[in-house]
Amino acid sequence: MTSDSPEAVSNSARIGPFYVTQGIHNLRDYGGYAVPGAGRVRTGVLLRSGQHMEASDADLALIAALDIRTVIDLRGTSERAGFPCRRHAKFAAQVIAYDGETTNSPPHEGGGGRIVMTAEKARERMLAVYTRMPVNPAMIWVFREYFNALDANDGASLVHCFAGKDRTGIAASLLLHALGVHHDDVVAEFLLTNDAPTRAILERQSLPRMEAHYGTIDPEALHNLMGVLPEYLETYIAKVTADHGSLDAYLATILGVDGPRKERLRAKLVA
Repeated sequence: MTSDSPEAVSNSARIGPFYVTQGIHNLRDYGGYAVPGAGRVRTGVLLRSGQHMEASDADLALIAALDIRTVIDLRGTSERAGFPCRRHAKFAAQVIAYDGETTNSPPHEGGGGRIVMTAEKARERMLAVYTRMPVNPAMIWVFREYFNALDANDGASLVHCFAGKDRTGIAASLLLHALGVHHDDVVAEFLLTNDAPTRAILERQSLPRMEAHYGTIDPEALHNLMGVLPEYLETYIAKVTADHGSLDAYLATILGVDGPRKERLRAKLVA
């Protein structure tokens, strides 16, 4: 095994599911979860993270070693322009992104109106993000393309947004649900964001803009903005269920993840 092989890099640069990085927040493997029938979601093929504008050369080497063939960038046009991803010289993955905006200034990016950002206000703002997401046409489009790519493409994939926690967290949760992962494990994976060893990277990238917009933010409010709460995911699911009857109905009718597609994804992504 050479020092730059995928196995060498991934084994030497991990803390649990997290990869140790210098400029990418929350890069982790979201495989490994049990599904009915004694199988598990494959590891090494499903990656998630925040944006890559500040990726170091070592980070880019790690990404290259992971042999990612498909990148689903959940950010909108202005985010991609303002925070362009650095790429390895040999980067050759297909990049899927929406031609337009996918969000209207999430609170954790310093948007949403000038208020005193208390913990409760932060929580309310984030719940509003998760209530809008299921009906946002741009997010519906990009989530459809995420599932289309996972169905059609081989090799490892990476899904990311800006902070790698909200839009990305929902994408990962939807896939794990479609693969048959128990809801408790889906929630646990969603909450792993709070354990990311790279929180300082996100604060460096976001906190100056947030403080310029909101002023000083107390620690609990900051956690609600930069981390995730179980009720964020549950709010998304509750909205979907209220509108469509169930999460599975939403997957089938809105995102194109019907029974046959679920079976194909399970055949590809469960071992």
